[in-house]
Amino acid sequence: MTGKSVIHVVEDDEAMRDSIVELLKDGGYTVHAYTRAEELLARGGAIEPGCIVSDVRMPGMDGLTLLRRLRAGGSTMPLMLITGHGDVSMAVTAMKAGAIDFLEKPFEADELLAAIETALRNFPSNNNKAEDAESSRQRLQKLTSREREVLEQLVTGRSNKEIAARLGISPRTVEFHRAHVVEKLDAKGLPELVRIWLLAELSQTAK
Repeated sequence: MTGKSVIHVVEDDEAMRDSIVELLKDGGYTVHAYTRAEELLARGGAIEPGCIVSDVRMPGMDGLTLLRRLRAGGSTMPLMLITGHGDVSMAVTAMKAGAIDFLEKPFEADELLAAIETALRNFPSNNNKAEDAESSRQRLQKLTSREREVLEQLVTGRSNKEIAARLGISPRTVEFHRAHVVEKLDAKGLPELVRIWLLAELSQTAK
């Protein structure tokens, strides 16, 4: 039962941290809050199992380094990142390193709660990973070559303007292709586009 689950919130911004903690407590979770990643790591083996929600950019250790330190120490606890648009490339790297998800600021309360529910329900089970990877590969086959180029740029965190400059097209055309990518892949936002892309990469690597 998720109401008994523990959520560890690592966020240096006090207002954001307090808001997330209040939301999760209202949702029935037990919540531990930390202002720095080092505070969480200092607890070592005393960290209660559950889920970690961490900002990407913080004073001292960032969210990606936190993830790597936890994995190096043998932790398989799901970790979700909160990121600004400029941090998307770092979040993608973190997902490749084992992060379960990332949410772009600003996000809706229901979006965070749903993502945590999914993380707690599915992680660390990999029973359907190969199936999901093949499904993602097939979904990407719906895209035109130009749409795939736009998607590849999107998942690295580049803006529409930057993508337009790289591909030699207008920002309006990028927006047009981006809308088609989202529609064809039935994605709710950039995080889901990233997951589909990474899973498809996994499918290709496994072949």
